[in-house]
Amino acid sequence: MPIRIDFFAITILLGVVQGLLLGGLLLTEQRAKSLANRMMGWKMLAFSAAILEVFLCYTNYQFQTLWADNFAEPTNFLLALLPYFFVYARIHGRLPNRYGWHLAPFIFWCIYSVFWQHQPLDYKYNSYLDAWHPDLPFRDVSLWHSEDPLHIREHVNDFTLVSILLYIGLSLREIIRSFRQNQLNFFTLTPTPPLTPLRNLTLLSCLFPFVFIGVKLTFEEDLGDYLLGSWITFYVYVTSYLVVSHSSLFQVESTDSEPKKKYEKSSLSEDHGTLILQKLQQLLETEKPYTDNDFTLPKLAQRLSVSQHHLSQVLNDRLQQSFFDWLAYHRVEEAKRLLADPGLSHLKIDEIAERVGYNSTSAFHTAFKRNTGNTPAQFRNQA
Repeated sequence: MPIRIDFFAITILLGVVQGLLLGGLLLTEQRAKSLANRMMGWKMLAFSAAILEVFLCYTNYQFQTLWADNFAEPTNFLLALLPYFFVYARIHGRLPNRYGWHLAPFIFWCIYSVFWQHQPLDYKYNSYLDAWHPDLPFRDVSLWHSEDPLHIREHVNDFTLVSILLYIGLSLREIIRSFRQNQLNFFTLTPTPPLTPLRNLTLLSCLFPFVFIGVKLTFEEDLGDYLLGSWITFYVYVTSYLVVSHSSLFQVESTDSEPKKKYEKSSLSEDHGTLILQKLQQLLETEKPYTDNDFTLPKLAQRLSVSQHHLSQVLNDRLQQSFFDWLAYHRVEEAKRLLADPGLSHLKIDEIAERVGYNSTSAFHTAFKRNTGNTPAQFRNQA
């Protein structure tokens, strides 16, 4: 069969390359110290592997690489799992409890794939024809052993769809909870990193099950997988755009010029910015508004009698913090004071969390460890 290079082939190949570049970027140097970065990096590599297989099959390069037939099939169980791990790690600073169980389907399928990978090349030739060129003549082949002893491989698309739906649902649940904890509307148009970028990326993922179902119902076998590969390529490039435009999503250090660019059209003068900062400092000295569990940026702006936009600009430009980072910092500082007070040693950790403004003990633990490097219990013991 001749090599087929067309629009879809080039699109998918670009997705493979971009996924490899982005995955490598997030898994190296200082960026790899962030757990969320590592999860997104592995996700991009898994996507690259999945669509590389589609590229080889669609272009007929698979005839020259029969040994690699279906090599990426286990990654089907990572396509939505790793995005969920990324969302969870970005929000909580850690992976879900007993996260290893979530990897069980992927690990099982990797082991189970030995049954069809350890077969003659003629078997892999027939396997490729069956999926992509059913009109061509098949070869006679004697299997070395059963390629599917449990008779479950024909349901791999069903298993994949269940996995995708499950983990997209779990990702949405975590994001919705975080919006509620921060007293924000899930559909707000106001940029609130990292929640809005996480929401947008996950909502985009919600389209994939519909594309997946439509392709599998329309095409026989894998003949429509080039459309799935093209969609994943689009997702990879959207993610790349978010890396550039929302660097805080991946906890990359921002440069001094970034906040200025963001607010270069702002009407805030230097003197007015200084006045807002002074009013904010005065408020902190006389009150502790951040201990209110429903404290938000609009409420702080109202207390200071300033616009939300100008207040956000002051926090970003003058303090190098987003509102949520500023809020977490002061709540953690207050918690440190309470934890170090011998007279308050009778208070439980969840009571401390409630006193400093957290409705969720897990959110308190995440913020405390992110700011101090220790859990609240460890800090209390050291104090």
